[in-house]
Parts: sequence; structure tokens; C-alpha cells
Amino acid sequence: MKKLLFALCISTSVFSFAQDYSVPAVSPRQKVEQQFSMSKITIDYGRPGVKGRKIFGDLVPYGQVWRAGANSSTKITFGQSVSFGGKVVPAGTYGLFIVPTEKEWKVILNKDFQQWGAYTYDPKQDVVDVTVPVNKLADKQEWFEITLNPVDENTGNLVIKWDTSVAEVSLKPSKLDAVIKISDKLKEIKKIESDAAKAKS
Repeated sequence: MKKLLFALCISTSVFSFAQDYSVPAVSPRQKVEQQFSMSKITIDYGRPGVKGRKIFGDLVPYGQVWRAGANSSTKITFGQSVSFGGKVVPAGTYGLFIVPTEKEWKVILNKDFQQWGAYTYDPKQDVVDVTVPVNKLADKQEWFEITLNPVDENTGNLVIKWDTSVAEVSLKPSKLDAVIKISDKLKEIKKIESDAAKAKS
């Protein structure tokens, strides 16, 4: 009986341990969430490594649609309507795909954000696509990376880097003038509230 209880305790401990830990992923999943203008942008993607391989033009063939990461397709969520490389995109979640060439990348937002890789990619589901130049990095980027770099309060760049390549897509609110006016009014309200709080104290 004691042996049985001991075995059950060990099994329970191992099960609890297994729930808290997992085998390291070959291409770790990363979620990036950042304030953008009056809302936020969230990106969920897999991060493959170079691992000594030739990437663009080989592992990622030129002229073919690529999932922009690893495993399930990359998802990008806009909290407000944005101008994506100069083209208007409504608020919502999209699949992010790339068709690379040596000098340019076509960056695509697709309605289907729940597929595995790009195996069931359907161009009929595309919302927008923009073509941007590809530049060479000074330092090699081992792990695929997508970041959001602010330019000012209401504009920024979606930056995609891997191996020796980097490309950027400009981002701003689709109705920038209206957003700036709303933002200015909100700042006025916050100042009034702050002044009122100081007067009370």
C-alpha cells in the first residue's frame, strides 16, 4: 500500500511538472503588442533561425508566397483602421504573408489568419498588398524578427528582418487628421483634469 501511494505521489509530481514545462520549440512563438496612435497593434508569429542555411532564394524561394515566419501563419491585429504602406486596412486581424524577390518584397494582408503556413493560401482572400524595397543588414539577424518602430505619436514602421535582409512597411492611421484632432482634445481634457486635481490639493 505504501509503495502504491509513493508511486501515485511521484506520478502526480511528474504530471504537475509536465504541465508547467514544455520541450523547447525549434521556432519559438512570439507575441508583440505595442501602442499605436489611439489603439494598439499585436503580432503573433513563429521565429525560425538561420542555422547555417541559405534563406532567401533557397529555403524561402523567390517568387513564392511565404508565411512570414514559421509554423502557423503570422497574425497581425490592428485596433483601428490604418494606412498600411499607403493602402487603407480596416481594424481587425489578418494573416501576414510575403512574396520575396532579391530586391523587393510583396507584403500581403490576407483575411485567412488561421491557416498552417501558406499551404492553403488563397489570393482571393487578400485585403491589400504593398511592394517594398529590401535592404542589406550590417549585422546578420539569426532569428526571424518582426518589430514595430514608432516614428512619432501616430506613425511608425513595421520592420521585418532575417538573415541579411530587412524590409519596412509604413504605418499610420487611415484618417490621420481626424485622429490628431481627437488626440489634441483628449490632451486638453487630461490637462483640465490635472489642473483641477492640483487646485483641490
